[in-house]
Amino acid sequence: MSTEKTYPFLTVEPKWQKYWFEERNLFKMYERSPKEKYYCLVMFPYPSGDLHVGHGRNYIIGDCVVRYKIMRGYNVLSPMGWDAFGLPAENAALKSGVHPKEWTLSNLKRMKEQLYQWGCGYDWDREVTACLPDYYRWTQWVFLKLYEKGLAYKKLGAVNWCPSCQTVLANEQVIGGACERCEAKVIEKDLEQWFFKITDYAQRLLDDSELLGEWPERVKIMQQNWIGRSEGVNIGFPIVGGKEILTCFTTRVDTIYGATFMVLSPEHPNIKELIKGSPDETKILSFVEKVRAQSKAERGAAEVEKEGIFTGRYAVNQINKERIPIWIANYVLMEYGSGAIMAVPAHDQRDFEFAKKYNLPIKVVIDSPHEHLDGEKLKAAYLEEGVMANSAQFNGMPSTLAIGKIADFMEQNKIGKRAVAYRLRDWLISRQRYWGAPIPIIYCKNCGTVPVPENELPVVLPEAVKIKPTGESPLKDIPEFLNTACPKCKGKAVRETDTMDTFVDSSWYYLRYLSPKDDKRAFDPELVNRWLPVDQYIGGVEHAIMHLLYSRFITNVFYDLGIIKFKEPFKRLFTQGMIIKDGAKMSKSKGNVVSPDELIEKYSADTVRLYTLFIGPPEKDAEWSDRGVEGAWRFLNRVWRLVNDFAESKSKADKKDEIDATLDKNLKRKTHATIKKVTSDMEGDFHFNTAISSIMELVNEIYLALAEKGKTSTSTVEEAIKAVVILLAPFTPHISEEMWQILGNKPSVFDLPWPKYDESALKVEHVTIVVQINGKVRARVLVAVDCGEEELKRTVFENARVKEWIGGKPIKNFVVVPNRLVNIVV
Repeated sequence: MSTEKTYPFLTVEPKWQKYWFEERNLFKMYERSPKEKYYCLVMFPYPSGDLHVGHGRNYIIGDCVVRYKIMRGYNVLSPMGWDAFGLPAENAALKSGVHPKEWTLSNLKRMKEQLYQWGCGYDWDREVTACLPDYYRWTQWVFLKLYEKGLAYKKLGAVNWCPSCQTVLANEQVIGGACERCEAKVIEKDLEQWFFKITDYAQRLLDDSELLGEWPERVKIMQQNWIGRSEGVNIGFPIVGGKEILTCFTTRVDTIYGATFMVLSPEHPNIKELIKGSPDETKILSFVEKVRAQSKAERGAAEVEKEGIFTGRYAVNQINKERIPIWIANYVLMEYGSGAIMAVPAHDQRDFEFAKKYNLPIKVVIDSPHEHLDGEKLKAAYLEEGVMANSAQFNGMPSTLAIGKIADFMEQNKIGKRAVAYRLRDWLISRQRYWGAPIPIIYCKNCGTVPVPENELPVVLPEAVKIKPTGESPLKDIPEFLNTACPKCKGKAVRETDTMDTFVDSSWYYLRYLSPKDDKRAFDPELVNRWLPVDQYIGGVEHAIMHLLYSRFITNVFYDLGIIKFKEPFKRLFTQGMIIKDGAKMSKSKGNVVSPDELIEKYSADTVRLYTLFIGPPEKDAEWSDRGVEGAWRFLNRVWRLVNDFAESKSKADKKDEIDATLDKNLKRKTHATIKKVTSDMEGDFHFNTAISSIMELVNEIYLALAEKGKTSTSTVEEAIKAVVILLAPFTPHISEEMWQILGNKPSVFDLPWPKYDESALKVEHVTIVVQINGKVRARVLVAVDCGEEELKRTVFENARVKEWIGGKPIKNFVVVPNRLVNIVV
């Protein structure tokens, strides 16, 4: 028992951290344990420096779940690693001259110390670090597996280029036309790049959404929208005076008769050939370059002013044999379909605005059911369903019916074919940076593109490097890395100098944790098939369309290769909300970062943990409050005093004739109701805040019971106090361990089974009624559930405190809220 009246965390917390992590190894996973397995995984962090309390929510939630599952009797796997490649390390090298590896490993060490201080438990024997050769060797192996299956390829194409970061960005890394990391305006550039063919899996990733039953619905919808499946028709438009056929994809084949011009994206591969020899060739190419310098977000915005240029060429609309001019315009992107559209200005607003600006024909082919429409008089495009017009044999037909009929006609006449298009584009993995996993490819003049043999992995990233913001990989300037021998002919060859997107590193790391020291294979299939899918994955919703989608893709590829026996990597997903300060996401630039170190030093790690979990529903954003931290600190000290005072007084025997059976039953009922509530919240959607609130209520009930000296049995009070300590253990583990010991028990509280509630104890026979007099709480009385008003009045007016406050004054009103409240007005 402790004589201190406040929680002495400066000695208690280091003591238990040492016990869990160094002496006991509480979080070690035993591969051959007969217990049921439970794999709980928190998304591994990028080691960028100090963690703030916003970061802490993720790891504290994960630790809370792990500790709870240990107490539920599971063999828990809780690993941790580091997503340690990436651009910030290079930027730091440019600013300070520190090598990216040194910067990364230093940050990693610091963050590990902070996780230790928070009491977050992991099986550190399974630690992985993406920037070390023993990990990225197998990231390169993943590349080779996709290459062998024809899912990794290189092509020249238009890519997103960040002029500030001097590197290529995937579509998913461009937010509102800006780089997601530095917010610089993104431009387009033609480069030879490596891609993963994720589009081959687009439909499967959509179909298998049904397997994600325990994922948040919004994440599934975000992925479905990003994949963006559309059903329509591919239509061929032969070019007049040429052999080429321009293909466009449309979901509105019912408007085909209203196509009065075609529009190509400035990135369309046929443009140069199409305008070759044109007197306006230079002018057209100049326009193309000007538009390509604009961001896709700008060009795709509905309000952008439409700009275009006529190519001087025509195509034939085969359904009515009409010649239509071919234009190039800023509002058409290569991101969807083929980068060529049939423009129907009467029934598409962007085409309408373009036609009005350049005086192009507007032909109505779907009439309103209520009035005849004239293309010359339209103020805006008609976008609704209607009746077919100016559409040959389809006139008079409902436009919804005409879609299928026209598609049939086009297929029969071989001028179009039903097709499915996806918004999703192949995963661009090339980066012109140093700090990433080298792509294991060699170029030989004789043999062409040659993959590095598996037995020669890893292709090691050289450490002696000069990092310059040139837009080219620094690896090109290192002859000993660049120059090599061809694995096939042994002749002179050069290595690929691009490195891989860091999302490749994180697309498979959850498999490596099962055998992190294995130097013969990326992972042990037998262990992986036993432990995966991950039972609980925890991380931010911002990863919905990148990391989570890429991980699903890679897992599907491994499944197809017969390496693993499951298709989806994560059985259950929880996406925590952000903790914000002053209404904004915490960031150094905004000056609103809350450091956990100072709070832990002042209030304890358990206080920070408790407030982080109590701040609000964990899936929603929450505003940080210093007053809230103080409240959590006061509550812990209240519990600390309760336990210590009880341990000191426990030896005194009960006087049986003074025990009030009703009060005793009520406390027992509250204890078991709290166990039920906390268990339900932990098993359900992680309602940690309401679980903690119910524990607080139980603490209040214990104090009330103790205030009625001797009327509640010691055994009932002890049961209630022990329940508080055990139920708090996942949330505030340090103080719980110490209090468990103060109560005369041996460590660890985490060796205990999670408490079970007694259904019979939950039956309510009596309730405590709050008595208000003139709006203020003056007393509490105990009555039978649903007792009559006369019995209630008699009990209330017999109460000594009520008599004192009424003092013989006349009663003006007596209001009853059944089983809860009495309000007396005197």
